[in-house]
Amino acid sequence: MAIAPTRPALLDADFYSFQDVLTPVEREAAARLRDFLEREIRPIADDQWDRAEFPHQVIPGLAELGILGPMWPETARFTNSAVFRGWAALELARVDCSIATFVGVTSGLAMGSIGIGGSTEQRAAWLPAMGRGELVGAFGLTEPLAGSDTARGLRTTATRRGDTWILDGAKRWIGNATFADVTVIMAKDTADDRVKAFLVRKGTPGFTATKIERKQALRTVQNADITLTGVAVPESDRLAGIDSFRDVAKILRATRANVAWQAIGVSVGAYEAAVRYAREREQFGKPIGAYQLVQNKLAGALADITASIALCVRVSQMQDAGVQRDEHAAMAKAFTTARMRETVARCREILGGNGIQLDHGVARYFADAEAVYSYEGTHDMNTLIVGRAITGHQAFV
Repeated sequence: MAIAPTRPALLDADFYSFQDVLTPVEREAAARLRDFLEREIRPIADDQWDRAEFPHQVIPGLAELGILGPMWPETARFTNSAVFRGWAALELARVDCSIATFVGVTSGLAMGSIGIGGSTEQRAAWLPAMGRGELVGAFGLTEPLAGSDTARGLRTTATRRGDTWILDGAKRWIGNATFADVTVIMAKDTADDRVKAFLVRKGTPGFTATKIERKQALRTVQNADITLTGVAVPESDRLAGIDSFRDVAKILRATRANVAWQAIGVSVGAYEAAVRYAREREQFGKPIGAYQLVQNKLAGALADITASIALCVRVSQMQDAGVQRDEHAAMAKAFTTARMRETVARCREILGGNGIQLDHGVARYFADAEAVYSYEGTHDMNTLIVGRAITGHQAFV
């Protein structure tokens, strides 16, 4: 009798076997990614986080796995779905959310800006090299005085002078910006007050990126304050397909769903560490996992993870079908990050005092969760996007 091939195991926390939604090729790719992360990232993750340094040596390996720009024909290594791309974000964040954020910025936001707003020539010039990990991208939207209010409050300006644009302003919290080869800068055209996007190359005069120090979350991510003083960008480096904040929203709609998947990964990473600890740690003569209160916390965490995966699978399927709207991605991000916060808190409780030390596997997830909860739209802003869809009334102000 023939023996069926073994299906690659993915998540112990995949309680309802959502991995079955993935194709065999996608499951194999996810298994390879998991193996790479366990071998190359997990052993160094806590130390890199503690020292707030980025491990540049892992970029070629990530690129070889085909997770940089998998949605574009110029860079896709195999046919893949939005569900797979979300699952990859989960796997990344399960081991190190800082690495997941790096991938999300260069592959999702930067390559997404070029893929959505760039010309055929720009896509050919940038996407293949970025997909190979030879070039790294950053995405400059958030400003010191414009976070949630970037749609109206953007202060960075772009003034056209012949075939050159002059950019002036500042950006904040820009991931990868200290070492990115290209940073997509969103700026308001002084002529028509519309948001436009520009590719600012590394080393351009007037562009400076200063690392933000003393962070207590996603410490491996190299976030920067950017200043732009008379930065000259040729018209050939403007992304002509981005001509309003509505166009910027197209990029955020796709990446926001992936952040929801990242939140699940953070939850899973903390949950797995708490399960290991509960099985090994003994108090009052037996493993703490034998106590009802601990089992209740673990069961609640697993339920939240399961509900979050179900929500994200459907949102990603809607993305593939071309019917996902802003409110769908917003609900996913708001829901999964809220559940993530609850999950990492439960897991830290299970570890007691050991839960605040890096060596025991939960502290980094507990800290990183706060950043994931806030970026790509705060929880409050995402709930208001959903509320607008429900009522027809905008309640942002």
